[in-house]
Amino acid sequence: MSWDPTDGGKRRTYHHGNLREALIEAALQLVREKGPAGFTIAEAARAAGVSPAAPYRHFRDRDELMADVAKRGFDQFAAALRSAWDQGRPKPLPALHRIGVAYLAFARDHTATYTAMFESGLRFGAYPQLAAASDDAFGVLRGACEAVIATLPAATRPPSLMMALHIRSLTHGIASLFGRGDDSRRPVPMKPEELLEAAVLIYVDGLASAR
Repeated sequence: MSWDPTDGGKRRTYHHGNLREALIEAALQLVREKGPAGFTIAEAARAAGVSPAAPYRHFRDRDELMADVAKRGFDQFAAALRSAWDQGRPKPLPALHRIGVAYLAFARDHTATYTAMFESGLRFGAYPQLAAASDDAFGVLRGACEAVIATLPAATRPPSLMMALHIRSLTHGIASLFGRGDDSRRPVPMKPEELLEAAVLIYVDGLASAR
């Protein structure tokens, strides 16, 4: 793969034989330019510098290409969350906050991939590998929530799935509204990481004081 000098550095041309990788890079560029549903597989082929028939060597259709892009994104996402969690050291709650920071950083630094993961409209049930990768990433968060729950008074401990869904909803909402690395970011008088930390602390404190 090499840059096409006639395209201002925005488009790659396919030279080295790795067709699958060329198409995935082309799809990500098109997501940046047009959104996750704004292009065809023929456009991805053109952006990769291959014939319109070439993508069908690896992908049944455009959705299958996007599923591969999203699956790889979730693999990277899970690795980032797992590294941030670091087995809950030194304590679960600050380690959970690190997961939130890593979540926001991924949304900001890998905007096209994040968009493909969460806004492609794919039916995860149709793509088992994508569903498994998504579950793996969510599993990191759920495990972190289980560790935090274990530090709460026994009478106030919520189900780990419920807490994980709540924390993911908070984090995803903040990432979408305030933490994206594009023009859709809305102004807020604090850093997205600070907003998330405050929201999680309020949430956990509320659980701890529940009767």
